Amino acid sequence: MAHDYTIPQRWTHYTAQDHAVWKTLFERQTALLPGLACAEFVEGMRQLPLSAEQIPDFAELNQTLGQSTGWQVVAVPGLVPDEVFFEHLANRRFPSGNFIRGAHQLDYLQEPDVFHDVFGHVPMLMHPVMADFIQLYGQAGLRAQRIGKLTELARVYWYTVEFGLVKEQVQGEHGAEEALRIYGAGIASSFTESGFSVQSPSPHRIGFDLERVMRTRYRIDDFQECYFVLDSLDDLLALARIDFDPVYERLNSGPTFAPGDVLPGDKVFQRGDRAYLREQAPASV
Repeated sequence: MAHDYTIPQRWTHYTAQDHAVWKTLFERQTALLPGLACAEFVEGMRQLPLSAEQIPDFAELNQTLGQSTGWQVVAVPGLVPDEVFFEHLANRRFPSGNFIRGAHQLDYLQEPDVFHDVFGHVPMLMHPVMADFIQLYGQAGLRAQRIGKLTELARVYWYTVEFGLVKEQVQGEHGAEEALRIYGAGIASSFTESGFSVQSPSPHRIGFDLERVMRTRYRIDDFQECYFVLDSLDDLLALARIDFDPVYERLNSGPTFAPGDVLPGDKVFQRGDRAYLREQAPASV
């Protein structure tokens, strides 16, 4: 393993079972996402050399990705230290696990694998706005780590790159209408959360506000209780280019919010009924 935690992908080492798991995951997500994922994700999928038949070869993938936005996918053995992760992003390298989950783990894997990293993230890296945003986030992450603000900045990545929704104009029965669509990789790569995030009455869906997001904790072990919605993907670039110092200064005081909180100043697209949470709560005895 190199000093930056990169390793060879070792594509020839994948077994027939590995490719079969990829095929199952790929086919069910590509059948599910039309009408749920944003147009930019769908277009990125169309342009990339991805298919159900086999786990992608990073070298082949990088030819298309590099020509489009200058990014490349690099293989890593699993989660890497924060500083290493940010350094990769700041240099347009996206770390991807070189392993794939087992057939018994199709719906949940704690550590991101090649399906989450490639299917979930790489289509959006074909879009110039997301390509620029994630690089700028990497640069911001290196600085946030030095000044002790990584917890707050990590919430921005979580609620955008991993679990973000965006408004999109779609054609409805009575003409153009506004809908919410997925662009976050954690949703796009999840069979169960894809529909939940957009269609379920349970979670809150709230307009994105930077300071609000940076004060909001998140769930790592279950569906999100709240999804933050961008007006447009272009908002990401404006977000990445702001001066974070005044925001960090304000974050030194004031509240931190629970994932399910709805605040008086929120722009609420949907106030969730929280039915999912009630269903998961242990029965009283």
